[in-house]
Amino acid sequence: METIIQGGTIINEGRAFRGDIVLEDDHIAALYEAEKAPRGIYQQTVDASGCFVFPGIIDAHVHFREPGLTHKADIESESRAAAFGGITSYMEMPNTSPQTTTPEAWQEKMNIASHNSHVNYSFFYGATNNNTDSFASLDRTHIPGIKLFMGASTGNMLVDRRESLEYIYKVCADQDWQLMTHCEDTGIITANMARAKTLQEDPDIKLHPLIRSEEACYESTALAVELAKKYGTRLHVAHLTTARELAFFGLNDRITAEAVIAHLYFSDADYATLGARIKCNPAVKTMADRDALRRALTDGRITTVGTDHAPHELKDKQGGCLKAASGMPMVQFSLVSMLELADKGILPRERVAELMCHNPARLFRINDRGFLRKGYKADLTIVRPNSPWTVTTDVIQSKCKWSPLEGHVFSNRVVTTICNGHIIYDNGRFDASYRGEALTFNA
Repeated sequence: METIIQGGTIINEGRAFRGDIVLEDDHIAALYEAEKAPRGIYQQTVDASGCFVFPGIIDAHVHFREPGLTHKADIESESRAAAFGGITSYMEMPNTSPQTTTPEAWQEKMNIASHNSHVNYSFFYGATNNNTDSFASLDRTHIPGIKLFMGASTGNMLVDRRESLEYIYKVCADQDWQLMTHCEDTGIITANMARAKTLQEDPDIKLHPLIRSEEACYESTALAVELAKKYGTRLHVAHLTTARELAFFGLNDRITAEAVIAHLYFSDADYATLGARIKCNPAVKTMADRDALRRALTDGRITTVGTDHAPHELKDKQGGCLKAASGMPMVQFSLVSMLELADKGILPRERVAELMCHNPARLFRINDRGFLRKGYKADLTIVRPNSPWTVTTDVIQSKCKWSPLEGHVFSNRVVTTICNGHIIYDNGRFDASYRGEALTFNA
């Protein structure tokens, strides 16, 4: 089937220009400058006049909670939220139940997604203290990388012994895996929490960025970078939170960093009004840190922007630093949040496409996605500017049905999401029958 997307402003590969895009079945057939598309009869026409047309957004950092934690979220509900937010592909993290630390557990997730995911999917393989022998046998064409928790995890997924870390970095280098790390120093956090608990059993949520402190992040990130340099590992540090850590990045294209929406959008001043709704690990930190991260979006120190989408039931978000669960649902609102920053002059729209489409595709070596190019998969997101809407409970698609953004008015609206040439979301209408494809990687 031939589809033409007409009259939009195409945001792609550093350019913004008015033009048309022709799709043939699940691929992009051609891109044309304004009014240069050949005349003809197309089986489907999408009027994008007055809209921005982006490549489909790729979120390289989500927690969809399935299997084992489906009272919070599941692949069906969260991939639906993704589609409503213009996300056409995601990479999901391994800390589910069971953890994705064996080939069998990874395959189970792939099977679930093939039946339930509305958009394109992939799943990280989790490193533990004793599963590195399995890395060589994994299906590299369908796995984006190895996820390593150097802090903020429990059980066998917490790897903080130097000997184990050294071996994981060496194996990933030898096998050319992309290693993605959660960097927080568990010892520093534990000591900070113990001191805080001497004053209050469940420390006030405002202390969260002091307990999960700048020092805890910096020391762990410093170690990650040291080991990556020692072994030549391809390292991507997840959810950077501090200005101090930024000094490690932008110098080596094999050592890169991610920022996520929570740390770009909120600061410690927001704990006063939002409380534990913005509690996440690593913690939302100071306004100075937030502003430094925003500046790094345009100077090469931040390579990708994701969400760390991590739904919890709202009842589990009650309490302070000890009792309230960490994480928030953001996948539906990431693109519009970044476009709000663009409207404020913090970065160009073209850079939004770089951080959320092009760079994730390059970094993780995704085949035929992340760009609007002839022959590439037809994943596209259409956004209408100057179209205000309010985040309310009834628009939230995540299973948990809450957001720290409730009540916020966005001026950019995702109007159409096209996945593999299929219009899955269009002006409030959602095709619940559609299923995405497994991402493939150039291993």
